[in-house]
Amino acid sequence: MVVTGIGLLTPLGLTREANWEALLAGGSGIGPITRFDASAYPCRIAGEVKGFDPANFFEKKEIKKFDTFIHYAVAAGKEAIADSGVVVTPENAERVGVCVGSGIGGLPLIEETHKLLLEKGPRRISPFFIPGLIANMSSGLLSIMTGAKGPNTATVTACATSAHAIGDATNLIRYGEADVMIAGGSESVVTPLAIGGFSAMRAVSTRNDDPTAASRPWDRDRDGFVLGEGAGIVVLEEMGLAMERGATIYAEVAGYGLSSDAHHISAPSDDGDGPFRVMRNALRDAGIDPADVGYVNAHGTSTPHGDRIETIALKRLFGDGASRVPISSTKSMTGHLLGAAGGAEAGILALAIRRGAIPPTINYRTPDPDCDLDYTPNVARQVDLRIGLSNSFGFGGTNACLVMRRV
Repeated sequence: MVVTGIGLLTPLGLTREANWEALLAGGSGIGPITRFDASAYPCRIAGEVKGFDPANFFEKKEIKKFDTFIHYAVAAGKEAIADSGVVVTPENAERVGVCVGSGIGGLPLIEETHKLLLEKGPRRISPFFIPGLIANMSSGLLSIMTGAKGPNTATVTACATSAHAIGDATNLIRYGEADVMIAGGSESVVTPLAIGGFSAMRAVSTRNDDPTAASRPWDRDRDGFVLGEGAGIVVLEEMGLAMERGATIYAEVAGYGLSSDAHHISAPSDDGDGPFRVMRNALRDAGIDPADVGYVNAHGTSTPHGDRIETIALKRLFGDGASRVPISSTKSMTGHLLGAAGGAEAGILALAIRRGAIPPTINYRTPDPDCDLDYTPNVARQVDLRIGLSNSFGFGGTNACLVMRRV
């Protein structure tokens, strides 16, 4: 299965190319929260999508029917489809499917509607409230808009959501259920409840006076992740069909791994067992030796515990060769897109393979003795990249890893 289309919408930009340019330049999409008054919150920063107009993708009367995460998914999905050149016709419609998930779903719409309920009563609740917030509606709308009549599913696995969506979509093509899959994820929860909840967990950075430097994976002074939003969607095709029609191929999805920590609701075990096993499983699925991996787009959220544990897992996987493998966390620039993170990062990995460049980990200033690998600090790197991994780990101990290679 190969990636023939990529759609990216993040705090760094509204398109694939805008994101890629910003990533290689080491830009940051993090800033003060503008969606609501966050002055009373411990965390007052986030990676907000800027300048997005849903009217570019929806008729005006349709916009209010759907939560923002669905707007983002449609925008990124349409970009990915256009990039791929795939055209859904009556002849192939049953062979084209969609698998686009969200880790949380329509929290902004829930908060807004609950406020309306309390202020004006139940008769003011929109009949579109439920379909406008459910996590699978991104897949549903993309299916309706494109006419895709194949598999129509959605994953919900916290921060591993869209990596699982891409892996599951890959397997649907492998199993013969589809020839083409539109896959990935979307998220938009820069809201009072989400910021308040993550703050209560002490999971997010409180570097409010220096937001662009707040997401700093593996740096000794990291103090938590920065919440981001956006969407990352790819078009996957059976390789023979893609080659037959002369499609541009970014990379092959060569392997997909899953694992569970079976340890804790929000923290991995100290030995990095779950993250280690998911990478091992993905490489086994691809038939690739760890020594052949040339880059890892890591989960790398900028939490003190999580970054250290992922480093341990990477050392277990690569052994004595761990220090030779370039690793980076693009969350240092985008923030953590939660359910959209794996989809965006899979698209970034495919671009890195196709274009021979590795985005950096920005804000890496003070080395942590417990995190001593090559994190591609601060400056992008031109490389001859053939094989890469993308890691995604979620609350509940759920893990996903995608292996991509050059075709």
